[in-house]
Amino acid sequence: MEGGSKMKERWSYKGYEVEAGLKPGSEHFQYFFSVFKDNDKKCNFCVWIEDDALSRFDQKEDFEAIAAAQGEAWERWVKAHIDEGDFQNKVLKFEKDGEKEIDLSEMHEHIGMK
Repeated sequence: MEGGSKMKERWSYKGYEVEAGLKPGSEHFQYFFSVFKDNDKKCNFCVWIEDDALSRFDQKEDFEAIAAAQGEAWERWVKAHIDEGDFQNKVLKFEKDGEKEIDLSEMHEHIGMK
């Protein structure tokens, strides 16, 4: 990754503060959205891209380029959950052949990335 790049951003939506960014030092693509209300953490929304699916987003598999290109779509995903009042910890996991949304509480066996 290039030095000096912005790894975290903050934005507000309907009274919630969201901190977003790539997981520092991760060997796998993991982008996190932490949602806060009055400085109280409500939940995390995460985007994970399995290694064999990275080329779907960027041929060079550049994490920052993928985050920049997809960030707006992922923000809409987070905002939709806020609109629904759904503050369960969720992962949007991209695999080679598709994507799925997983509730983190149901994901004990899926925590590892391949």
